[in-house]
Amino acid sequence: MTVAVSPDGLPALVLNADYRPLSYYPLSLWSWQDAIKAVFLERVNIVAEYEHAVSSPTFSMKLPSVVSLKAYVKPSRHPAFTRFNVFLRDRFQCQYCGTPEDLTFDHVVPRHRGGATTWENVVAACSPCNLRKGGMMPAHAKMWPLQKPYQPTVHDLHNNGRLFPPNHLHESWMDYLYWDVELEP
Repeated sequence: MTVAVSPDGLPALVLNADYRPLSYYPLSLWSWQDAIKAVFLERVNIVAEYEHAVSSPTFSMKLPSVVSLKAYVKPSRHPAFTRFNVFLRDRFQCQYCGTPEDLTFDHVVPRHRGGATTWENVVAACSPCNLRKGGMMPAHAKMWPLQKPYQPTVHDLHNNGRLFPPNHLHESWMDYLYWDVELEP
């Protein structure tokens, strides 16, 4: 149920039963409608609320801003192999020139040379570098990735994701995000 929700839509941060977000990147958010539905289905506990309330003729409730699942969902050790996760692993920069502009992905060993579409062979690349490398091997193109491609752990992506915070974080969410940031004295 993680969805793209605008801050004006009063989304709810979704925590696992251990009070950690289900995911950081993208941040696990539900629409207020999905959060209320989960409350009524007794799948979540309300942890924090917005000031805004919704009402029916016989009932009124404040909208949840943070909910926790009642049943623990075991997180995956390895994230899904997606374009977004490849970009996040590579910190949203071309692995040949370092630019963050016009990103696509490149097979280090080209597919027509037996290169697979896997974590260990795909890197983020800007369109100009991708076109310049074409179907050549790195040595022939004289283009080597800045880091060797690898299968990241969820922890690797969380660490990289901290460099790219979401554009909106509600104040009620702050106690449940970034547990390992250094505290101010």
